[in-house]
Amino acid sequence: MIKNVHGNTVDYLGEAIVAGRFGAGGFLPAEPLLCEELGVSRTVVRESVKSLVAKGLIQTGPKVGTRVLPDEQWNWFDPDVIAWQAKAGLTPEFVRDLQDLRLIVEPAAIRLAAQRATQQDIDTIEEAFAGMRHAVYEGGDYVTHDLRFHQGLLRASRNRLLVQMSKALGALLRTSFEMSTRRKDGPLSSLPMHRAILDAVIAQRPDAAEAAVRQLIDSAGRDIEQVLASRLRLPSVSHPAHHLKAA
Repeated sequence: MIKNVHGNTVDYLGEAIVAGRFGAGGFLPAEPLLCEELGVSRTVVRESVKSLVAKGLIQTGPKVGTRVLPDEQWNWFDPDVIAWQAKAGLTPEFVRDLQDLRLIVEPAAIRLAAQRATQQDIDTIEEAFAGMRHAVYEGGDYVTHDLRFHQGLLRASRNRLLVQMSKALGALLRTSFEMSTRRKDGPLSSLPMHRAILDAVIAQRPDAAEAAVRQLIDSAGRDIEQVLASRLRLPSVSHPAHHLKAA
């Protein structure tokens, strides 16, 4: 999607803040300097600053300037903040926070999905699973279909807050999936676990669905720890998804 001047300015400043250019507790340059540096009007800078305040990245006030807030105050459920962090580089701590979040959110959401999923939900998740299977055996984009599978399950919970969270969790979940695909035969070994989740949802068996998704998340956690231990460069979700070769 092509962004306008305001969107590009928000991205530029957001990326700079998340990358640590100004430091926690540091200050953004004064408004006239930002206008000159970015080649934009004061109105654009002011509106961009408002957007960053809403995302929890900065605080502004009369006679105190515009100060960068500590990262624990940032809105980590904002897709832009996640994208900026991904571009700046993920940390092991960030990835482990993601794993903790999955363990808290997904099992409860899948229990609801097993009770509330409609046939349309099931069809959407089945289509995503078929895409995953095709990518494993024929080659292609496994990660995008994996993401659609999990987002479909969250939507099938029929809980508006979880549905909204699924949008924000997209980049976070993709990080986990990218790391799991780095392990040899990781996607192939995960297919039966995904199938077990879907079968339990179709059969309306919440306990079985929750147990299956916990097994999948635990397996992903082991994959992630292997990648972290190897000290390989962590994947960037700002790039296109990694494609598998045919099994």
